[in-house]
Amino acid sequence: MDTSPTALFDSYEQDFKQIIQSIRDKLEGDAKDAQGEQRKAALRRVEMELDEADEMVSQMEIEIQGIPQSLRPSYQSRIKASKADLQRYKKLSKEQHAALSRAELLARPGVGGTSDEPYGAAAGAASDRTRLLAGTALLEDGSRRLLESQRIALETEEQGADILRSLRGQREQIQNARDTLQRADTSIDRASGTLKKMIRRMYQQRFVTGAIIAVLVLLILIILWAKLWR
Repeated sequence: MDTSPTALFDSYEQDFKQIIQSIRDKLEGDAKDAQGEQRKAALRRVEMELDEADEMVSQMEIEIQGIPQSLRPSYQSRIKASKADLQRYKKLSKEQHAALSRAELLARPGVGGTSDEPYGAAAGAASDRTRLLAGTALLEDGSRRLLESQRIALETEEQGADILRSLRGQREQIQNARDTLQRADTSIDRASGTLKKMIRRMYQQRFVTGAIIAVLVLLILIILWAKLWR
């Protein structure tokens, strides 16, 4: 298992590229050429995969915080490139949705037409006006949905940024705690060494003191012996 600091980033980036390739195939295939429900289903799958790709980019932004500073600039460039790809395919997806809405509008059957009756032309004009109003309402609804999706995406991005900031703060706290523990370990090791030296010196001093006392006692005994036997 690769334990390098860039391993997870590389893994998420590889997953992102696979998802983007799948999105590209769908947008250039069924989402563009298919009709009806098949085209709608392809666009729904594209939306789901765009969300997955967005999640991969968020994971890459998290992992880059653990990459050494000397390597980080190149990985930041790779994130920017990934974001650019993601935004481009989001735009293509919106264009495909808009094209689908126009196609559905044009496919609706008309309710008016030519007539031999005196008011046939007026009825046809009214029918055209009705279709135009319906098409305008449909486009406005689609625009409103796109704006709502954009708002949700911005809120999600802000929440993701907040989470990233929170994770970065927690990472710094953990790093500071680790540094504090390392300094404490160093201080404990130093104090332990000092205590061992003090204990060694205490035993040495005891030995020297005992030796001095023994010599003094011996000298006293010699002096006493000398005085008693003279």
